[in-house]
Amino acid sequence: MRDLLDFYTNAPLLELGAAANELRQAKHPHNVVTYIVDRNINYTNVCVADCGFCAFYRRPKHGEGYTLSFEQIGEKIEETKALGGVQILIQGGHNPYIPFEWYLDLMRYIKRHHPIHIHGFSPSEVDFFATRFRMEAREVIRELKTAGLDSIPGGGGEILVQRVRDIAAPKKAGADRWLEIMELAHNEGMKTSVTMMYGIGETLAERLEHLQRVRDLQARTGGFTAFITWPLQPENTPAMSHMPKTDAITYLRTVAISRIVLDNVPNLQSSWVTMGMKVGQMALNYGCNDFGSLMIEENVVSAANTTHRTTVEELDRLIRDAGFTPARRRQDYSIIAGGPTAHDAHATVAA
Repeated sequence: MRDLLDFYTNAPLLELGAAANELRQAKHPHNVVTYIVDRNINYTNVCVADCGFCAFYRRPKHGEGYTLSFEQIGEKIEETKALGGVQILIQGGHNPYIPFEWYLDLMRYIKRHHPIHIHGFSPSEVDFFATRFRMEAREVIRELKTAGLDSIPGGGGEILVQRVRDIAAPKKAGADRWLEIMELAHNEGMKTSVTMMYGIGETLAERLEHLQRVRDLQARTGGFTAFITWPLQPENTPAMSHMPKTDAITYLRTVAISRIVLDNVPNLQSSWVTMGMKVGQMALNYGCNDFGSLMIEENVVSAANTTHRTTVEELDRLIRDAGFTPARRRQDYSIIAGGPTAHDAHATVAA
């Protein structure tokens, strides 16, 4: 760990990038960069977690709080499919007013009336459900899976070091609990992604501790399909608007060390949404083999004034201009051959 910390801290940027790129090429030798077309549906913004870095949520009884109806969610799915989308990412706040059966009914409704891959409910949400409804987390996962949930996103990971979580998100699932829920999901046969949001007051050593914990869990289960890292977006946040925005060099160094540490996680996503298209392209030479998603809708990151947008055509061009072959994929990273082009789809985030 000390050697890795020294490398992360002191190695020249190009040396870090070269080491990461060598690993990327060994894992993905065909020069293909993938992406997915999907939509982020935030079914509610009412939340009691009070995370200091979130500009999206509203407290209960706030005038701007909402919970979408099944019909509204169904309309969003049909719009997504019409634009060539193959997945929805469904996440919400910790809303104490929604009963557990609502979530199960929602999964069944989607599968019956608007069938699509459902990537949803982060470990923090699963933990909230378990606490709120006095259930075991394993039971929550099993019931959601039976009702139609296909995979779980890595949202809410932030930094998996308790000291940092106690400062940034003390009401959300702790570091150990977050990893426990991911392991339970993997043991139930579900694949998940995993994330790291940095720049919330952690040290470089704590970022590496986060990566090492992810690597250790992956060694046990093999359940992570992809890793995504991005920096805090401090604008409009309740408690972190004073934090400095990250720079491109910090992002590229962090992506590169992530590829080096997480040699057992198959895919790394470039977060062009937070860093812009040019840095997103550069990340493809610093360990990333995936350009994330063209999200037809996104609300959480854009609430912090991050509004990079793109189209399928531009994503293809950006990937080709960076020297790679673009390919659209599904959640499991299988390639969609000759898939439809979402000519009018616009995106605000890759996640």
